[in-house]
Amino acid sequence: MASKLQQENRAEFKRYKEDVRKEGKPFFPYAIWHDTVMSLVVVAVIIGLAVLWKATSDGTDAGALGPLYADKADPATTNFVPRPDWFFYFLFYLLRIFKWPETVVLGTVGIPTILLILLIGLPFFDRRPERALLRPPVAFVAAILVIISMGTLTWKGATAKENLGAETLALVPEWAKKQGFEGNADAVAGAKLFAESGCMNCHTYLGAGSSNLGAPDLSAEGSKGRGIQWQIDHLTNPSSKTPGSPMPSFAALGADNLKLLATFLEASKGEKK
Repeated sequence: MASKLQQENRAEFKRYKEDVRKEGKPFFPYAIWHDTVMSLVVVAVIIGLAVLWKATSDGTDAGALGPLYADKADPATTNFVPRPDWFFYFLFYLLRIFKWPETVVLGTVGIPTILLILLIGLPFFDRRPERALLRPPVAFVAAILVIISMGTLTWKGATAKENLGAETLALVPEWAKKQGFEGNADAVAGAKLFAESGCMNCHTYLGAGSSNLGAPDLSAEGSKGRGIQWQIDHLTNPSSKTPGSPMPSFAALGADNLKLLATFLEASKGEKK
């Protein structure tokens, strides 16, 4: 036998269906038709802007919506800092809080997934007919806290400094002194390349940099006796020497720069005591 609450819900649903039949319009085809028309309008606007951009811009000459492209991409650059689109800055900054490998899964998968599940399940958790914004205080406070957290993480991600540029480059003389390769010009030049080429986004060296995706510390890489040619081959095609390695190829730096990097790595035998 149905409970009193079930009977009330059924009666309310029946009244709702009667109201829809008398005063409302069915979802199909009215709402679907409106959504389809608006989708076509949005697509048409995007296509129109793309055509206008192409028609009024010639190469690097700015048209109505700016130039088609600016400087050509340089695959051998050593100072480009890859960053996500702004709407992923919050997740980008979480990687600085949750470190590999202990907690990074919690920060990148666990917390966002839990929040998404709670958001999807909210209509099932709260079945009350009341929909005033301030009436469900728990949900309201939770929503405010999520908005503040997302805004803060987005701002921190947008203003975060990278392990590149003058700050990291200034460490090279200290590295050379601690490692003992001050007189090796090729090793010093390789150390500068290492500081500029984004290596320290994943690797650490004498306490500097960050360890992401399980990338090893390279302070004593030279003590392993692998040799310069092994280092060059590894930099050119990492998976050929370390199967399954997520490290990208640095072949675009060119043979001369790869040799300098390899010389630096082989000269890095650990801090002198």
